[in-house]
Amino acid sequence: MESNEISQAELDGAEPYSPTLLRLYDLWVLGFNNSVVWRCPTTHLRKLYDGNVAADHLDIGPGSGWLLAHATYPARRPQVTLVDLNPHSLGMAARRLRRRDIEPVLRTGSVLRPLPVDRRYGSVAASLLLHCVPGTWADKGIAFRHIANATTDDGVFFGATVLSHGVPHTRLSRAVSDAFNKRGAFHNRDDDRDGLVAALERAFGAVHVDTIGAMALWTAREPRRAE
Repeated sequence: MESNEISQAELDGAEPYSPTLLRLYDLWVLGFNNSVVWRCPTTHLRKLYDGNVAADHLDIGPGSGWLLAHATYPARRPQVTLVDLNPHSLGMAARRLRRRDIEPVLRTGSVLRPLPVDRRYGSVAASLLLHCVPGTWADKGIAFRHIANATTDDGVFFGATVLSHGVPHTRLSRAVSDAFNKRGAFHNRDDDRDGLVAALERAFGAVHVDTIGAMALWTAREPRRAE
């Protein structure tokens, strides 16, 4: 039976997102790191949201909420649920959505555990999250099964993550990735494109993965649920 206990490694990965860091998140992570280090400008992630976000959306690991706040929704007041282990991230993302007259539902939880939601969503996103989640693709594949259980029959799961293998790295990107792994902020030393595809395909029937720079961006449909 799967444990609901959250590991210390998961808590350590969420802990750095303090109010101070979150105030720098847009400039540092979405700006410098995505464009210069990983060579996948945030415009690609924004297009991923604009092309897939539904009127009922679940976002796991919303970061600062920038992508959610700038997304083009198919409804004026979409129903948005946020899941994260870090209350500061939940709070900042919620404040940004409220400025758009969107009142999100906030839930504290881990993607490696059954998600703290009681329904299914037309879209689910996990952007810039999986490289922070501890374990191999066998472990992270558990997250995809939980997400499939929270996705409607005609829904879509989409996201982006930094890979260590199967994508081109520069000296800078390799050095930054190694440093983040040593600090426990990243857990992606073994993450590769083929492993990502295989893990997604175990949970979804239709999977598409693109790589841009050192990052993989995906959409996954036709959830294979554990009923």
